[in-house]
Amino acid sequence: MGEWIDFDRWPECAGMERPGIVFEVQNEERQTMTTGCVIPLPLPFDWTSGPVRFRIVEQETPRHSEPLPPPSSAN
Repeated sequence: MGEWIDFDRWPECAGMERPGIVFEVQNEERQTMTTGCVIPLPLPFDWTSGPVRFRIVEQETPRHSEPLPPPSSAN
């Protein structure tokens, strides 16, 4: 993981984007979210304060979900 960067520098995120990385954003209450470089950044509905810092993190490897069960036969 990268070092924390002051959120005032968020507009610079476009120059930091690379394949396989995303950004972890943190607010004053230490709530975090993971996102790509989106300006302006949409915040989660339950955040009561704005973001204060961000850092570069590796994107999680996608996981396959379990297959859906077959439909039940309703007669």
